[in-house]
Amino acid sequence: MNIEQRLPLDESQRLERVQLVCLLILTTIAVFAVLYWLRPVMIPLVLAGFLAIALGPVVEAQVRYFKAPRGIAIVATLLSAFLFLNLIGGFLSLSVRQLVTEIPVYQAELGRLVGAFTGSVGFEWLGLDAEAAAAPLSEMVTDHLGSVLLGATNALLSMLSQGLLVMVFLFFLLLGGNRSTIAAGSVMGEVETSIRRYLLLKTAISAAAGAVVWLVLALVGVDLAFVFGFFAFLLHYIPSIGAVVATLLPLPVVLVSPDVSTAAAVTAIAVPGFAQFFIGYFVDPKLSGDSLDLHPVTVLLSLMIWGTLWGTVGMLLAVPLTASVKMLLERAELVAPVADVLAGRLERFRR
Repeated sequence: MNIEQRLPLDESQRLERVQLVCLLILTTIAVFAVLYWLRPVMIPLVLAGFLAIALGPVVEAQVRYFKAPRGIAIVATLLSAFLFLNLIGGFLSLSVRQLVTEIPVYQAELGRLVGAFTGSVGFEWLGLDAEAAAAPLSEMVTDHLGSVLLGATNALLSMLSQGLLVMVFLFFLLLGGNRSTIAAGSVMGEVETSIRRYLLLKTAISAAAGAVVWLVLALVGVDLAFVFGFFAFLLHYIPSIGAVVATLLPLPVVLVSPDVSTAAAVTAIAVPGFAQFFIGYFVDPKLSGDSLDLHPVTVLLSLMIWGTLWGTVGMLLAVPLTASVKMLLERAELVAPVADVLAGRLERFRR
C-alpha cells in the first residue's frame, strides 16, 4: 500500500501539490543555472530570436510585394541592420572619446564653480584652505565623468561586438521558414504576436523619450546631445530604472559645460527629467503592462533576476522574456496558477 492510498483524498492532493511545488522550484533553479552557465551562447541566440520576430515582417514584405527571393530578402535585411548598428556604434565611440579630450575644460569650469561655492561658504573661518578642499572634489567628478561615459559606451560596443554571432543565428532563424505560417491560435503564434506588439510599442515610446532629450539638450547647447538622446532611447527599454538613469546621465555634462547658462542648465535638466518621468512611470507601464499582462512587481523582479543572469542584455530583454514564460505557463494546467501570479491575479492561486 503506497502513501496515497493510506491518506485521505484531500491529504493526497495536498501532497501532490507540495511535490509539484518542490519540483517546480528545483527545475527553476536548474534552468537559471544553465542559463547563467551558457550565457555566452544563449544571449546571442535569444537576441537573434527577438530580432527574427521583429524583422520577420520586413523580410515577408520584400518577398510578397517586391517578389524578391527569400534568401536575397534576408541578406538585404541583415546587411541593412548590420550597417546601421556599426554606424551608431562608431558615432557613439567617436563622440564620447571626443568628450574625454575636453575633460580639462570641464575640470576648469567645475573648479570655478566649486571655488565660488567654497568662497561663499567661508571655509577660512574654519581654518581650511578653500582651494585645497575643492581640488579633490573637482578631480574626482571630472575623472568619474569620463569613466562613466566610457563605461556606458564600452558596454554598448561589447553588445554590438557580438553582432556577428547574432547575425549568424538570425540568418538561420529567418531562413528556417515563413514566420507568417505559424498558426494564430498556437502558443508560438501568441508569443510572437505579443512580443512584436510589445517591441513596436516600446520602440515608439523609447523613440519619443530619446527625441525629447536630444531636442532639448541640442536647443540649450549641451555637448553630445544626440549621444544622450540615443542612450535615453536605449535605456527606456528597461522599465522604471531606465528612465532614472537616462535622466541622471547628462547631468554632469550639463553642470560643468562652460557655454551653458544657469537658465539653460535648469531647462536641460527639468524638461527632459519631467518628460522621462511621465513617460517612464505613467505612459510606459500602462501601455506595456496592458499589452503583456504583467504585474508591476513582476516587472521589477524580472529586471533583477534577468539582470543578475545576463547583465545589461538581460535587463533589456527581461520583460518580453518573462511575458513569454507566462504565456507558456498559461497553456499548462498544473502551472497555470503561476502565470496568474505573474499577472497579479491571485484568486485561483489562493483557491
